Amino acid sequence: MNPFDDYPNPPPPEDANPKTQEALDNLAERIVVHSPEGGEQIPGDPISFVGSRPAPPPPAANSYLPEDLRISWSWVHLLFFGLFTIGSLIVIQLAIVIYYAAGQHLTQKQMEQIFQSKPQLAVGSNVLWFFLIFLFLYVTLAVLRDRAFWPTLGWKRLNPAAPAPSNPWVYFGGGIALALGVAIVSSHLKTPEHLPIQDLFKNRTGALLLMAMAVFVAPLIEETVFRGYLYPLFASSFSQMAARFGADPAKAIRTGTVLGIVLTGALFGLMHGAQLGWTWGLVAMLVTVGIIFTLARARAGTVLASFLLHLGYNSMIAFSAIVSTRGFTQMPPHP
Repeated sequence: MNPFDDYPNPPPPEDANPKTQEALDNLAERIVVHSPEGGEQIPGDPISFVGSRPAPPPPAANSYLPEDLRISWSWVHLLFFGLFTIGSLIVIQLAIVIYYAAGQHLTQKQMEQIFQSKPQLAVGSNVLWFFLIFLFLYVTLAVLRDRAFWPTLGWKRLNPAAPAPSNPWVYFGGGIALALGVAIVSSHLKTPEHLPIQDLFKNRTGALLLMAMAVFVAPLIEETVFRGYLYPLFASSFSQMAARFGADPAKAIRTGTVLGIVLTGALFGLMHGAQLGWTWGLVAMLVTVGIIFTLARARAGTVLASFLLHLGYNSMIAFSAIVSTRGFTQMPPHP
C-alpha cells in the first residue's frame, strides 16, 4: 500500500494556480523512495529504508594487493601446469624417438647425433613445446574463464604513473646494456671449452634458427610464463602469507614482492642450466638476469617492461653472434 493513501491530499482551493499544483504533485512523486524489493518507503524513516537494502558484499581477501597481483589462478593450477609442461615435453621427445627409431635400434648417443645434425629438429621441437605451453595457458585462463588473455597475464601498456620509466626504448636499451655487461663478466669466468648450446652453432642453419627463436619466440613465451604467470602467483601468495603472520599490508606486499622476484629469477636461470652444461657461474649470471627482468616487471606493473628488456638482451646476443661469425659464414670450430 502506498503510504500516502492514508493521508489523501486535500482538494486544492478553487483559486489555486494550476502550475503550482502541478509542481506540488511532481514533488510528491519524487519524494517516494522505492526499495530494492519493489515497495515504497517514506523518506525520513531510516530504519525501514536501511533494513530494505541488501548487505554490502564482504571485501575480497586480497583487496589490499596491487591490481597486477590480483590473479585468478592458484597453486592447484600451477600443479596442473607443471604436469602438462613436463608431460608435453616427454611426449614430443618420445614422438621424435619413435619416428627415427622405427625399424631399427638407436642408442642415446645416436639420437644425440641426429639432433646435432638436424638443428631444425631441435629448434622445431622446442618451438612446438612453447606453443603447447602457450595453448594451455590460453585455454585454462582465458577461454574457460571468459577473460581477456593478455591483460589477465599482465600484458598492459607502460603506465607513466608507475615508479618506472614509461619509454619503451629505455627498457630495450637496458636489455642491450645488460647483455654487454653479462658478456664482460662471463669472459672472466672459468667455463668449459664446449657447452651444449654450442652444438647448434656447428652449421649456419642451426645458428640462424637458434637466433631467430631467441629473438622472435623466446622473449614472448618466457616473459608470459615467468613474469606474467609465475611472478604474480609467487608475489601474491607470499604477500598474503606475510599478512596472515601479522604484517601490515604495505610490509606484506614488499615482502611478497621481493620473494616473488628472487624466486622467479632463480627459476628462470635454472631453466637454462642444461643449455649451459650446468656451469654454475653462467647459471648464476642468468639468475641475476632473471631477477632484473622480474624487478622491471614488478616496478612497471606490466610484462611489457620485462619483455622489452628480454628482447633487447637477446637481440644484442644475436647481433654479436652475427658479427663474430660474419653472418654465420665462419662458424667457430668445435672439438
